[in-house]
Amino acid sequence: MPARSLRSPVLRWPDAETVVTALRRWVDDIAVEHPGLLRLGYFGSYARGDWGVGSDLDIVIIVQDTAIPFERRAAGWDATSLPVPADVLVYTADEWHRLAEGSPMARAMRREVRWVWGQGDAPSS
Repeated sequence: MPARSLRSPVLRWPDAETVVTALRRWVDDIAVEHPGLLRLGYFGSYARGDWGVGSDLDIVIIVQDTAIPFERRAAGWDATSLPVPADVLVYTADEWHRLAEGSPMARAMRREVRWVWGQGDAPSS
């Protein structure tokens, strides 16, 4: 989260390098708890390089399969240890592939993802 300097009332927001490094450490830790994890990346302002004070980290997670409804999946991925708020989207591999055929917004998100973790037959962007 933002840090306040001891001698200044100004909040400093973590820079992109700090956030992405923390994301890499986070996924290394949680991958053990989620054996179906195929790939993890980020998109949005941190991927584009136009993040700023108040920006959240948009995370996309690809899992092999799950019976959990889409709107409830993020609850299983505790991202509160990251240095900025995170918006987590969890897709199955099949859902991720279908996004390529979806709306222009979905296709744009797929192109924008910066992958930080992947294994096996991880889906391509």
